[in-house]
Amino acid sequence: MGESQIKSKKRVTDHGEVYTNEREVKAMCDLVKSETERIDSRFLEPACGNGNFLAEILSRKLAVVNQKYKKSPYDYEKYSVVAITSLYGVDILIDNVMECRERLYNIWNKEYTKTCKKEANDECRKAVQYILSKNILCGNALSLMQVDEKGNDTDKPIAFAEWSLVSGNNVKRRDYYLNELLDGHKEQIDIFMTEWDYDEETQSFIPKPFKEYPLTDYRRLSEHE
Repeated sequence: MGESQIKSKKRVTDHGEVYTNEREVKAMCDLVKSETERIDSRFLEPACGNGNFLAEILSRKLAVVNQKYKKSPYDYEKYSVVAITSLYGVDILIDNVMECRERLYNIWNKEYTKTCKKEANDECRKAVQYILSKNILCGNALSLMQVDEKGNDTDKPIAFAEWSLVSGNNVKRRDYYLNELLDGHKEQIDIFMTEWDYDEETQSFIPKPFKEYPLTDYRRLSEHE
């Protein structure tokens, strides 16, 4: 086990924390290569650590955004934000969560600034930081509950925001509890239950969101708070 794969022996003992090295990350992502290169394809890493898998997927998505939209700063900005909205992570340790958010933001911001140049703006940067604060969360991926600063389960389930680009620059946000979303993949479900909808993308039943927000320009998503 390489030293780069662990932060400390205590963390390995207490939490089983061992990072996947770059070679394995790339090889595993290659198994679903077409999905990693689809800008809006959603990924959830249930024990994300500091973001090795999510960083690789984001880099692949941004390469596609660059290939398609590099001649239009307006379109590049919008679809690079869509790429960010598609990535989700959970980790039980808050320092990993903060590091993962910062890592993904820095990858995005480097490419955004390089591509959009003078068109790059802090309003969009703020929106991306806000999205990451809702997509990369501190929680227990086994119990599906949020955790406190000591890593102990709370009585609050993990809740994620779904972001969908609807028209123009407008994004629809809907919030779901992760445990309810996963229930939608069970083989047996009463299809007549009114609190469930059929999702064409995942080809499964999903619960109705516990909260919905009005259509909002992606640059102003932080105004939801």
